[in-house]
Amino acid sequence: MTAMIDDIRTEALFVSDLQSSQHPTAELIRAVVSAMVDRLGEARCAELVAQEFGEHPDCALPRMQWARSAIQIAFS
Repeated sequence: MTAMIDDIRTEALFVSDLQSSQHPTAELIRAVVSAMVDRLGEARCAELVAQEFGEHPDCALPRMQWARSAIQIAFS
């Protein structure tokens, strides 16, 4: 169950406007994730991730790696 929640959080962060170059705090990451899930819902976040991987796979992979890492830190 925890892995599924982390996946949802990662997708929400991935589709947000937050950038790794902003060096966001754990608090900001948690707030952005919550806002994205509230605004778009879990399914729409997943759809946008899939779309991004289809259209821009070269950019999507590094962003997903950052998002996964950021979620692990922010929610640990």
